[in-house]
Amino acid sequence: MTSAVKTVRMAYLISRYPAVSHTFILREVRQLREAGFDIRCASVNSPDRAQADMTPDEVEETGSTYYLKRHGLRGALQGHLWGWRHPRAYWRGLKAGLTFGGWDLKRGLFGLFYFTEALMLARWMEPQGLRHLHVHFASAAANIALILKQMVPMTLSLSIHGPDEFYDVPGQRLVDKIAAADFLVCISRFARSQVMKFSPASAWSKFEVCPLGVDVERYNPQPAVASDRPFTVLCVGRLTPAKGQHVLLEACARLREQGHSLRLVIVGTGPDEASLHASAKALGIQDLVTFTGAQNMDQVRAWYRDSDAFALPSFAEGVPVVLMEAMASGVPCVTTRITGIPELIRDGIDGLLVTPSDVQELADSLVALKADAHLRRELGEAGRRRVAQAYNLPHNVARLGAVFAARLGGKTC
Repeated sequence: MTSAVKTVRMAYLISRYPAVSHTFILREVRQLREAGFDIRCASVNSPDRAQADMTPDEVEETGSTYYLKRHGLRGALQGHLWGWRHPRAYWRGLKAGLTFGGWDLKRGLFGLFYFTEALMLARWMEPQGLRHLHVHFASAAANIALILKQMVPMTLSLSIHGPDEFYDVPGQRLVDKIAAADFLVCISRFARSQVMKFSPASAWSKFEVCPLGVDVERYNPQPAVASDRPFTVLCVGRLTPAKGQHVLLEACARLREQGHSLRLVIVGTGPDEASLHASAKALGIQDLVTFTGAQNMDQVRAWYRDSDAFALPSFAEGVPVVLMEAMASGVPCVTTRITGIPELIRDGIDGLLVTPSDVQELADSLVALKADAHLRRELGEAGRRRVAQAYNLPHNVARLGAVFAARLGGKTC
């Protein structure tokens, strides 16, 4: 990085920070700071865990992050007082909030909430001289940014992940967010294709492709050693319908029916937790399934080292960082050929891709890995090389930093 980069200052707005499911944001922020960027973080919601369950890096981040909802009514009143001292900004923001939901009263009410949070954010940014805001995901936190952009002179960038932003384009105000953003950082070519779909060709120059990544050096493949434990399949991710974990349970049930010995470890928590437990019991495989609940980064790395295969049978994804972590750990991966995943994993080269919702195809791929140690080793080694070459966090954060420097170098000094 050049010395000019060190003058680039910006705010990051995240819906929840730190969060187990978004550890890549923490890594990105910390590496950008190491490269000389001055980044201040704000989070709409409090962290998803107590500090006792966090890593030291996460604990450190909580100490310097501004939490909007934590300030409650007092923070909201202070935000409105700031607005009354800046009447033009206040009325522009109020208008944006009132018209946020159109004729939908519920969305209109949320628009007023977003307006209040925008006031709080403006009050926090102003004394620090922060005039650029970057937001990960074009969803709820970006609603606050959209209103803030209409209130105060600032620049705005968004990281577009997909696919959730693409499912309800009007409800997410995606077209308005694309128009309001000075530039967008797309984590995959698939994500870029979708924002291209919803914008005029004249706006395409605003779109940058910067893949996410992991620090490969922090993930060390486990040497192959003889073990009495059964073949272990690991799945890490939020327990939600989009992740397809019910399909994985059915695939494991079929393997048991075929006489295969195995263990399934599911790491994570979420709204599908109860139904997944019930499905495991109904399928008669509750004894071979371990639900760990939420785990921090150090604990997840330990699970990678203790697994023979990684499975993520998702129905909808961006480009999952957990796949990159498993590949960096030398664990062969089975996942679905959807959205941006084929940009990360080339079928039969860096891992195995299956048709989403196809229980038998998933089961067959797991059997192939279980039966062939040589295949596991080949795919594991190839996956690690793939991540090192194309999804290495230091390289990709440097690429993101170059985008920020080029786009903002003359604006945020």
